[in-house]
Amino acid sequence: MAETVRIDIPHKLTREAARQRIDEGFGRIRSDATGGMLKFEDHWTGDHLDFRARMMGQSIVGRLDILDDHVHVELDLPGFLASLAGKLTGKIQREGQVLLENKKA
Repeated sequence: MAETVRIDIPHKLTREAARQRIDEGFGRIRSDATGGMLKFEDHWTGDHLDFRARMMGQSIVGRLDILDDHVHVELDLPGFLASLAGKLTGKIQREGQVLLENKKA
């Protein structure tokens, strides 16, 4: 059965800095997808990102909103991946924290 998971990742950046880091992270995903196994599409509208990833007949549809103090992510997982929702949520939470941590130059 399909499932929607929601993840909030706190940050102490400006919205612009958070968006830039997320955009760079999605850029790496697009770059890694060039082998053809993963089809990845994304589209920004202001501070809102709609994205879709397809691999081996499975599709994940997601939405991401950059807010002042956190990033809100929603993923629609198909049946097979929904059974892994807890693991996926934890992984996205950890990697998102690393991506958005306030690094000093």
